[in-house]
Amino acid sequence: MEICVLGSGSGGNSTCIKSGNTTLLIDAGFTAKELKQRLLSAQVDPFAIQAILFTHEHIDHCRAARVFSHKLKQAELFANMGTSDAINQLSQEDLPWTVFETSQSFAVGDFQITSFSVSHDCADPVGYLIEDDHSRLFYATDLGTATILVQQKLQGCTAAILESNHDVQMLMESERAWSLKQRIKGDSGHLSNDDAAALVRCSITPELRLLLLAHISGECNTHQLARETMQEALHAINRMDVRLETLQQDTPSEWFSI
Repeated sequence: MEICVLGSGSGGNSTCIKSGNTTLLIDAGFTAKELKQRLLSAQVDPFAIQAILFTHEHIDHCRAARVFSHKLKQAELFANMGTSDAINQLSQEDLPWTVFETSQSFAVGDFQITSFSVSHDCADPVGYLIEDDHSRLFYATDLGTATILVQQKLQGCTAAILESNHDVQMLMESERAWSLKQRIKGDSGHLSNDDAAALVRCSITPELRLLLLAHISGECNTHQLARETMQEALHAINRMDVRLETLQQDTPSEWFSI
C-alpha cells in the first residue's frame, strides 16, 4: 500500500491511496482545480481514481464532490446515508452515490474497506480502515473523542493517519470566540495533541510502523508541539521505532509505502 496525503487541515483535506491496480481518494476537500493540481504533482492521473470515500460533509472534506462526480465519471462516490444526503444538500444536486451502512465492509479493487463511527459535529461522520493483502491503514482526522470503538479500530493497524489538531493552551489563549473554543475542545470537536497521544499510548499494537499526524491547526498548534507530544507518548511505551511525521496543509506529502 502507498499513501500520499494531498493536504490536511481546515483549508482542505484529501488523501490518495494506491495498491496493485487500485487508486482511491479519501475526501475531496479542495476545489476541483486545486485537487487536480495536487494529484498531478503527486504523479497521479485523476482519471485513474476508481473511488472517492467521504468521511463527512464539512466543506473542507467535500468541496470537489460535485465537480469531480461530473468530470471523473469512472470514480465511484462512497458515503453513508447521512453524509451523502448532507453533501447533496450542499451541492444542490443528487450525486451518483454508492451508499453504505456505517460499519459495513466493502471492496474497491484491491482494497477491503470498513467504516466506523466517530464523534464530530455533523450528520454521520466516519473513519475508515483500508486494507490490502499486506497492510491496514487507520484513518480518522476529525473526531472529538477517542471512543472505545476508535481505540479498538486502531489496534492491529500497520499505519495510522490520526488527528492532532490543537494544543489546549494555545487554543484557550487564542482570539477565537469562546463558543468556538468550546466546540473545538468538546466531545464532537477535534482531538488535541494530548488526546491523540493518549489514544496512541493505549491502543497501538506491534504492527504499527507509520504514524501521520493530521489536521494540525495553523493558529492553535505547531508541527513541533504535535510531534513532541506524540514522541513523548511513543517513548513512554518504548515505540520509538514507529516512523512519525506531521502533515502539511499547503503541500502534498511524500509517498509512504507500508
